[in-house]
Amino acid sequence: MATLRIAVANQKGGTGKTTLTVNLAAGFQRRGETVILDADPQGSASHWAHVGGAEGDLPPVHRVDAGEMRLGIARLAEASRYLLVDCPPHLHSDSLRGVLGAVDVVLIPVQPSPLDLWASIDMAAALQEARAGNSRLRGYMVLNQRDSRNALSRSMHDALAEFEVPALENGLARRAAFRSAALEGCSVYCLGRRGASAIQDVEAIIEEVLSV
Repeated sequence: MATLRIAVANQKGGTGKTTLTVNLAAGFQRRGETVILDADPQGSASHWAHVGGAEGDLPPVHRVDAGEMRLGIARLAEASRYLLVDCPPHLHSDSLRGVLGAVDVVLIPVQPSPLDLWASIDMAAALQEARAGNSRLRGYMVLNQRDSRNALSRSMHDALAEFEVPALENGLARRAAFRSAALEGCSVYCLGRRGASAIQDVEAIIEEVLSV
C-alpha cells in the first residue's frame, strides 16, 4: 500500500500548523508506521518532540535540507505508511515548492479571523500552481481554534466556501489540551481524560482525510 503523504502548510504564522501536524501524526501512528518531516526552519516539531523525549508518544521527527526536500520525502516514505510534513511558513520558498510537488494532500490550518482568511487567498493560489506539476495533489482548509460561542467561528465555514480550496467539515476546537500537550512534549493522546475531547477532534479530521 502506498504511503499517504500529507503536508500541513500556511504562509501565516500562528495558525496552529505544528499543533495540527504533531497531533495528526500521533493519530496516524495508531493506524500504521508514521514519520514527521520537520521542514520548518524554526524546527517547532523537532523542539516539541525533544521536550517529550523518551516519555513522549510522537512518531520519529526528521529534518531534511531544503535542496533535497523531494528526495527526502521519497526516502522517508519508503519506510512508513503515513508521512506528515510541517511546512516552512514562506509561501515562495524552494522548500515549500519541493514539499507540494511530492505529497498527496495539503492541509491548510486557518483560524477564525479576517487576517487568516486574507492570507489563505495566496495559499490557495500556491496550491493551484503546485497542481500543474503534481496532478494528484488535493488541498483542504482546516478550521483551527473553533469556538461555537463565537459568531466569527460559526460563520467561518460559510466564508471558506468562497475559496477554490474546500474546507473539511471537521477541525480543531479551542481546547487547553492542545496547549498542555505542547508543554509536555506529547500529543493529546497522552493526556488521558484531559485530552478526550481533543482526541475526538483529531480523530474526526483523520477519518475525513482518509475518506475524501
